Amino acid sequence: MKQKIRQTMASMKGKIIRRLEPVQGGREPRELDRPELSARGIEYEISSRTQVIPSGGIGAMFKLAKTVGLIDGLDHGLELLKRHRPYSESDHILNIAFNTLAGGVVLDDIEVRRNDAAFLDALGARTIPDPTTAGDFCRRFEPADIDRLMDIINTSRLGVWARQPRSFMGEVACIEADGTIVSTGGECKQGMDMSYKGLWGYHPLVVSLANTKEVLYIANRGGNRPSEEGAAAYFDRAIDLCRKGGFAKVRLRGDTAFSQAAHLDRWDADNVQFVFGYDAVKGLIQRAEGVVDDDYCELVREAESAFEAKRARAKQPRVKDDIVRERGYLKQSLVYEEVAEFDYTPGPCERPYRIIALRKLISEERGQLLLDVKTRYFFYITNDQELSAEQVVREANQRCNQENLVAQLKAAEALAAPLNSLDANWAYMVITSLAWTLKQWFALMSPVSRRHRQQHEDDKARVVNMEFRTFLQRFMLVPAQILRSGRRLIYRILAWRPDLSFFFRTLDAL
Repeated sequence: MKQKIRQTMASMKGKIIRRLEPVQGGREPRELDRPELSARGIEYEISSRTQVIPSGGIGAMFKLAKTVGLIDGLDHGLELLKRHRPYSESDHILNIAFNTLAGGVVLDDIEVRRNDAAFLDALGARTIPDPTTAGDFCRRFEPADIDRLMDIINTSRLGVWARQPRSFMGEVACIEADGTIVSTGGECKQGMDMSYKGLWGYHPLVVSLANTKEVLYIANRGGNRPSEEGAAAYFDRAIDLCRKGGFAKVRLRGDTAFSQAAHLDRWDADNVQFVFGYDAVKGLIQRAEGVVDDDYCELVREAESAFEAKRARAKQPRVKDDIVRERGYLKQSLVYEEVAEFDYTPGPCERPYRIIALRKLISEERGQLLLDVKTRYFFYITNDQELSAEQVVREANQRCNQENLVAQLKAAEALAAPLNSLDANWAYMVITSLAWTLKQWFALMSPVSRRHRQQHEDDKARVVNMEFRTFLQRFMLVPAQILRSGRRLIYRILAWRPDLSFFFRTLDAL
């Protein structure tokens, strides 16, 4: 980072600290009965010379896409356009992704940026595709083209992984898959169907890398398709990708729908670890009931063990519990959990695997009356011999983080269906999810210095785990003046943000 930039940021930070410090803890208002928000004499004018954009971070995203080779890969790897009039394939794709990174929610928001001269100058463009053209571009995609698009993005992803420290590749690459319902109110969308929830729409499959919360593959399907349909093929592609990236070990995770019994022997022979939920079929329940009680051991959750050594704090009133009890609703409460294990050979398999049985004792109450105490069983299948039974359960529960990832994709409108066909919406999902991917790459590309290693690693992890909307507010929606100076295109940041040091540190690495 340049010394001048560091000094300017320190000065701006000092000004805001001095401004906020006098009111820490509260103070009397400036005038009697006058609120703090008391601007007067507001007038508006329009500038004819100064060019400013509200999304000053967009230049960093463009620089990132260029640095990792994404732009060249899109232009040379995709052949959707016979003639560029005037837009190339990368122009169309980045136009949609940048719309999301600039705070856009729907395709029509592109029109705002298309009529913003400062935004166009910030990207060195005469113009960008309008919303209708963007939709027409998505309709050009066929399944083979979408697969090629995901492969091009993943090729750039390998370059990002190659810049990570050695410890990054020493981790186990945890690949997860899950389906989610994308509902739509349209009536003429080809390929949509009614889901098990009674909602019309699509049922995309999301395959991700848990280590970095990156989306590796998205496969769009009709709303009534099973969650696990096609997952094995995308698991295989993700395994190959992670091994190309240099990961020493690969582990697959998924819920009961993704146990993929027909493929377990093949993955095990290929040295691929897996931890899947497994259906509580009658035979497994009988096996679990046949395990003697002494072979079960209590499962202590990490949250419980973390607070064991700490002094108990006063609990806040449980509002929900009070309402349930007062109205006589049925309440189910967990009494305790125990785990045991045994070997089991699924029907399609030729060899046994570890089955971890989780036994839960659940009490049922209505009002002040205890009705019954029931036992429920949950099962997990794995070929990992190093993990203990408790660790297998915790590993399987970590898969819930992918639900948070899916929620972030929906917050970014990456899992939406604005177009009129299954393939067009599939292409839109992949392209819009690129906004989330660029956000993760921006965090991963941030350098770590020896002098401030711990702080830089913590900052990096914080941005990787940051919610998409928070990332937009802290890194993207920063007002910037756009200037031309010689052969330089200058983004002059006009407001201080607490995360600007991380921002400029990453820019230096680019």
